[in-house]
Amino acid sequence: MINAIFGKKIGMTQIFAEDDTVVPVTVIQAEPNVVCQVKTAETDGYEAVQLAFGYVKPRRVNRPMAGHFEKQGIEPKRYLREVRVENAADYKAGDLQTVAAFTDVKKVDVQGTSKGKGFAGVMKRWGFRGGPGGHGAHFHRAPGSVGQCATPSRVFKGLKLPGHMGCDTVTVKNLEVVRIDEDQNLILVKGAVPGGKNGIVRVRMA
Repeated sequence: MINAIFGKKIGMTQIFAEDDTVVPVTVIQAEPNVVCQVKTAETDGYEAVQLAFGYVKPRRVNRPMAGHFEKQGIEPKRYLREVRVENAADYKAGDLQTVAAFTDVKKVDVQGTSKGKGFAGVMKRWGFRGGPGGHGAHFHRAPGSVGQCATPSRVFKGLKLPGHMGCDTVTVKNLEVVRIDEDQNLILVKGAVPGGKNGIVRVRMA
């Protein structure tokens, strides 16, 4: 079976559980994903299905993509993503993946792109403590020593330094599925998921 669906993060809210406790949830709108292409080990070397989702104006589709959708006999979509499956031959172009597949699922993994923060120092980016705030100190938010002098006379790769923060692929695992709304194509998961509002996320059965 296809164990994932792609959707859009709507935002966060809170709902009341059966025991009247307040549960913070993230609302994910996952419109039906259409199987656009089937990839098998014989033709492509691996088993996967290509899912298409998201509305797009016809004039926004370039000719190569328009030809790809026309060949599969489906309406053009804005996004294309792949999901690995055990036996891709069980599916065909035009099949739908909806939130109904997650009705009996208790836990999911949600993957998204984290918010971009631009250039950040080591205190914001890595949580460094920093130096004294006053009393004549000249060391406040700098990273400190980053290497040795004579040996090895270089800075090691992978050192935590200032740089671009955010815009990373982040996966949050084992989030509880609080509610499934098939009428509005909504999945409500407990807690926060990566990215900002209207960001594309992948919901995968844990």
